[in-house]
Amino acid sequence: MLVAVPAPVAQDVERDLCATAVGRACRVLRVETLPEPLPRGLIILWDQGGPLEAVKSHCQWVHARRMPTRTWLVVLTSRDGVEAELLGEAGADECVAPPGTLWGARISALRRRSADTDALELRRTRDIFQGALDAVPEPLFIKDREHRYVAVNSAFCRLMGQSVEALRGNAASTLSPAHEAELSWRQDERAFTTGQTVEDEGGFTDMKGRSREVLTQRAAYTLPNGERFVVGLVRDVTERSRLEMQRRLAERMTSVGTLAAGVAHEINNPLSYVTSNLAYLWERVAQPVVPAEQLEELRQVVAEALEGAGRVRSIVRDLRTFSRAEEESHGPVDVKRAVDGALKLMRDELQHRARLTCEVEPVAAVLGNEGRLGQVVTHLLLNALQAFGERPAEENELRLRVRPGREGHVLIEVEDNGLGMPADVRQRIFDPFFTTRAPKGGTGLGLSICLTLVHAMGGHIEVASEQGQGSLFRVELPALTAQAEALKPVAPAPPADGPPPSARAARNLRRLLLIDDEPAVGSAVSRLLRNLYEVHVIQDAREALKRLSHGERFDAILCDLMMPGMSGMDFLVELERLAPELAPRTGLMTGGVNPQAREFLGRRAKELLEKPFERDQLCTFVETLMQ
Repeated sequence: MLVAVPAPVAQDVERDLCATAVGRACRVLRVETLPEPLPRGLIILWDQGGPLEAVKSHCQWVHARRMPTRTWLVVLTSRDGVEAELLGEAGADECVAPPGTLWGARISALRRRSADTDALELRRTRDIFQGALDAVPEPLFIKDREHRYVAVNSAFCRLMGQSVEALRGNAASTLSPAHEAELSWRQDERAFTTGQTVEDEGGFTDMKGRSREVLTQRAAYTLPNGERFVVGLVRDVTERSRLEMQRRLAERMTSVGTLAAGVAHEINNPLSYVTSNLAYLWERVAQPVVPAEQLEELRQVVAEALEGAGRVRSIVRDLRTFSRAEEESHGPVDVKRAVDGALKLMRDELQHRARLTCEVEPVAAVLGNEGRLGQVVTHLLLNALQAFGERPAEENELRLRVRPGREGHVLIEVEDNGLGMPADVRQRIFDPFFTTRAPKGGTGLGLSICLTLVHAMGGHIEVASEQGQGSLFRVELPALTAQAEALKPVAPAPPADGPPPSARAARNLRRLLLIDDEPAVGSAVSRLLRNLYEVHVIQDAREALKRLSHGERFDAILCDLMMPGMSGMDFLVELERLAPELAPRTGLMTGGVNPQAREFLGRRAKELLEKPFERDQLCTFVETLMQ
């Protein structure tokens, strides 16, 4: 209570105030000159008479410096009527005849008004805050240190399929699948403990079971009282991820189309002598008796055919790895093998367009994906060939180098003596759809995708080029540490020629059920394994299930993945229900995997035998199933 009145009147005011319970809890401050800023509470001014304008001016001065919702201004004055009204217009809440009474009641009324004002301001602030959150078009949440939602916007409610009331006060662990809730908790903790903005991209399953890809940014903040919170902004990037995958696939297939003629040439060369040798072999074995002197030649014919088939298989494998649409998990990558695969695909194109020099030094493995790394090298080689323009091939020089970089890194360099680039072009070459070629000369996505793939493997790419002096592209990737190398799975050693020891020692051959809709495949596999196992070949997976349901037993099953009628995936699902003890000893083999099958394999099957396969690969695979 601020009292600016003469001392005798002030004593009467304080005595009247102390006579009430509410008044005894007040602090009375007597002043002659009003302080700045004015405190909250009851303010009492004295009108000593004289000109009205002087009193009005004093009231206006106080009113301009007080907080009306937290103060009550009383003027002790003998004026009434019009003069009292003028003082009210100047800012006085009351004009009271001195010495005044009922001060405790006025304090109580002021407290109620302050409380009502607080509640009103709190509601207004809350409405402004929630309105601001809801105005953000992207999902937004705020969590406390216990990872409970304290505030969410309407976009986040739509994303979660929950109301504000259902979300507020609950933790994500009660509203999301366990693995998603665990990841969210770890990212929240990173933001709390590091104090930095945390960004992560991952899967999200809504209440209807639909899976989405979301990008979440989190940042922590602290209130003056020490309470800590984390605010998160969520972006649905499902469509962006799908378009990005399609863009990469389109560029891969564009590159495959560019390489088609060279690939056909690479396949047709070995295929020509494979078919010729097989035709010659057929003629020889069609004779009633094969002369002994021809046996060595026939063995050579078979060896050449096998070598040619191996070349075709290698080319198909490289092409399939290069064009595969699925996003595969990262792992150790042999840089030399990825580069060799790219060179095989490019060999015909390179032979007719430039003189290639390769310098491949021993380097450590890198963490990434072999197909993606091969795609990067292929794009860089194609880009170099396009930089030569229409010059004769003998003038074009291309150099590919693989060597250790700075400590813990691997360098891949592609250098050409082509036309080079001016500075303005060099600054834009990694922009999507930017190209200096003719309208039908390309999509302008190759180098942009290179940049994306290299960044995904934790590396970076740079270019040095001057117009008329060629270009040098340098890719630097972090090498795997020795510890990471030690974690690489160790491939089982291929068995020696002849039956495995366990098979040779067994008096009765173990039973293998082979399911493949191609009779020729079944015959070939059966011939390779007949001395090791008792092989039973069936073309229909449904027939296999029928035999199993009738009590026939096998030690292992080898089933083709993609078959008409019932696929290998459907067969394995039914087998887990019919004979669960046999499901772990069932292996799948395939000549190609679609995205649905690859997802199934990642969840249900540990091993996959890819066609075509060598005898040693087949024996090792089946023996692993038997164990």
